Amino acid sequence: MKPVQQKEMRSLSLDPFDRKILGALVKDATITYTELGRLVSLSAPAVHERVKRLRKSGVIQGTSARLDGPAIGKSFIAFVHVDTEGWGKSQRMMKIADFPEIEEIHSVAGDTCLILKVRTEHARALEALLSQIYILPGVIGTRSYVVLSTYLERPVQADITQDWPEIPMPE
Repeated sequence: MKPVQQKEMRSLSLDPFDRKILGALVKDATITYTELGRLVSLSAPAVHERVKRLRKSGVIQGTSARLDGPAIGKSFIAFVHVDTEGWGKSQRMMKIADFPEIEEIHSVAGDTCLILKVRTEHARALEALLSQIYILPGVIGTRSYVVLSTYLERPVQADITQDWPEIPMPE
């Protein structure tokens, strides 16, 4: 099992070219350096060097395929709040990361310890997963929120909003 670690805050300065490159790679990581250069108005070698720097710095953490859940038989999404004895991110609680149905694990402030994003085949599969979570030492309860529709699901975006539009306030 790959250990679950706290992510470090990185302070690499990204210029507009870097952000455009990252935005294009998020849309299609298989794009060639030539095509990428054309999109961002740089030469292919310049883009290649920037991508190498972004990888080395950890801004680009890898390349992966985004799978369509329903197409692979996992159309049921839920968010599960897990209450634990003590702090949620303990060595024993991180055994949760062993379950392939769990896509995300977040330690949170508030009325729960961990929030999990879970993707399964159906409600019965979620029930089976919850039974496995309940037997982990330290789990004292869960609350599940089933997703009815997803309107936006995307990877981290490189763009930033420069100026938020003013929203007129009702009089």
